[in-house]
Amino acid sequence: MVSAEEGRPCLFLPGQFSDRAGAYFEKYGREKSRKAFARWYRNAIENARLCPTAQEYENKTADLEALALTEPNPRSFTDHLNVFDCSKVSDGASAIAIVTEEGLKRCGVAPKDAVEILGIGHAADDLTALPADPARLDTVAHAVKIALESAGITAGDLATVETHDCFTIAGILGVEAIGLAPQGKGADFVLEGHTARDGKIPFNTTGGLIGWGHPTGATGVHQAVTIWEQLTGKAGAAQISIPTEKPYGLTINMGGDDRTVVAIVYKKTV
Repeated sequence: MVSAEEGRPCLFLPGQFSDRAGAYFEKYGREKSRKAFARWYRNAIENARLCPTAQEYENKTADLEALALTEPNPRSFTDHLNVFDCSKVSDGASAIAIVTEEGLKRCGVAPKDAVEILGIGHAADDLTALPADPARLDTVAHAVKIALESAGITAGDLATVETHDCFTIAGILGVEAIGLAPQGKGADFVLEGHTARDGKIPFNTTGGLIGWGHPTGATGVHQAVTIWEQLTGKAGAAQISIPTEKPYGLTINMGGDDRTVVAIVYKKTV
C-alpha cells in the first residue's frame, strides 16, 4: 500500500474512500457531511431490517445515527471513516436471465413478472491514476448519463435507485453523480430525507452494500433483483410505492475506486 499523499493511488479501498471523504469535508464542511454519512447508515440498516436475507436484518441498535457518528480513529483504521461507514464484504453467488419477449414465453414467465432493460451505460478510467477530483465520482456520472440518455429519461423520472454504497461517502457522491443534487449538496439531499424509503427517491431499499451486504461479484445481480422485486411488487416487507408516472429503476455497480462502472435503467413492463 502506498499513500495517496505521495501522489500514487492507495490500493486499500477504505483508505481511498477515506481520502474522498476528507476532500469532501474540506470542500463542503465536516459536521454536516458526517451527519449525512450517519443518516445514510441509518437508512441502510432500517431497510435491511425489512429483508430477511440482509446481513443487518437482526440489527437491533436503537440509535443508529449516534452509533454511526462514532469518531474515526486513524490509529486503528482510517482518517475520515469508521467501520459503520463501510459495506460488509462476504461470499456470494448469483445468476440472472436476460431474455427477449419470445424468451419470456418459452420460459413461461408473464410480462408482469419481468422488467425491461431500457438503457445501459458503461464507463472506465485508469486504475493506476488518482481521481481528478476526489470529491466527485466522475466515472459513475458518465455511466449514468449514458444509461439515462439511452433510456430516454432523466434522473427525475426514477422511482428508486440501487447504488454502490461500498462506503457512506460513495452513497453521498452517488446522489450527486446521478444528478439528483448539485455537487456539494448530496449531504443536504440525504439529510432532508429524500433518499429514505418514504422519501422523494428511495435508495437501496433492502439495505444496499452497507445494510444487505457486499458479496463483490454477486452484488450487481442483487441490485438488479431488488429493482425487479420493487418494480413487480414482489419486495415483501421492503416494498415501496412505485408511482405510475415513474415506472423506472436504476442500478449502479462500481469496480474499484470509481474505476469501472455499469449503470442500468429498468422499466416496469405492465
